[in-house]
Amino acid sequence: MSIAGMLGITYPIIQGAMAQIAYAGLAAAVSNAGGLGVIASGGMSAEQLREEIRKCQSLTDKPFGVNLMLMAPNRDELAQLVMDEGVKVVTTGAGSPKKYVAMWKAAGIIVIPVVPSVQIALKMEALGVDAVVAEGTEAGGHVGETTTMVLIPQVADAVSIPVIAAGGIADGRGAAAAFALGAKGVQVGTRFLATGECPAHEQFKQAVVAAQDGDTLVTGRSLGVPVRSIKNRMTLEYMRLENSGASREELEALAMGSLGRAVREGDTENGSVMAGQIAGLVHEITTVRQVISSMFAEAKAVSRQVYAMTDEVHN
Repeated sequence: MSIAGMLGITYPIIQGAMAQIAYAGLAAAVSNAGGLGVIASGGMSAEQLREEIRKCQSLTDKPFGVNLMLMAPNRDELAQLVMDEGVKVVTTGAGSPKKYVAMWKAAGIIVIPVVPSVQIALKMEALGVDAVVAEGTEAGGHVGETTTMVLIPQVADAVSIPVIAAGGIADGRGAAAAFALGAKGVQVGTRFLATGECPAHEQFKQAVVAAQDGDTLVTGRSLGVPVRSIKNRMTLEYMRLENSGASREELEALAMGSLGRAVREGDTENGSVMAGQIAGLVHEITTVRQVISSMFAEAKAVSRQVYAMTDEVHN
């Protein structure tokens, strides 16, 4: 079965779970446009997540999902909540969903972990999940080490469940490339930041639009929590301290609340503007529907061009 068929959506695209950004409004907009919107539960209490789920249900009659960060202290409560609220799709990150897969599957929930490697993809398949999102290091936020182009075909060859590609995909060329590499769908985050439906501060959006290809960096590698963001005063200071051997406590103090400062207050110098390397390809703020429809129209055109090129070689 195709990813679109499995999820009950029109286009094989999942919206990335961006903490403090992917609330009900953005998720519903993606679902209404034919993709799978995802509510990011990171940092939420059970009451907040319940409110967002119910709000999303009021904004769309299409399928949507919830992402659970499995390092969250209230993960057990949230894992139960998604069942209680009738959520149909759960994506996971920052840990193994092993403890919850059986009960979610028994409740009819489609389970899709985000993975950074072939080894972890195989472990997730053994747990009985429905698909995996293989995310390359080009992505924004928490990242692994392997690039998308290298990761996707290796994961696709290693597992029998569908693979969804993530990291560095913002247009139809990226989507077509992901499909050529063996992915059955794509997950997109950074491109949805520059949309009217994204609730982030306008300055945050403009920082994404203004970014060029080399304007992101990864901090936190020494702590085992690498995060990709757009370079600014805060991230450069973090990198300086990290490289000089600063303590975990000092680094955490600098980063504390930085995402909220950027997202809600528009402080793009002292906040964390989490975005992927593909921000350099984002040049304007559009609607969610325009992002999705143009991406797949372009993917079709690109695929035809590639076919024509290979056909010419064959002849």
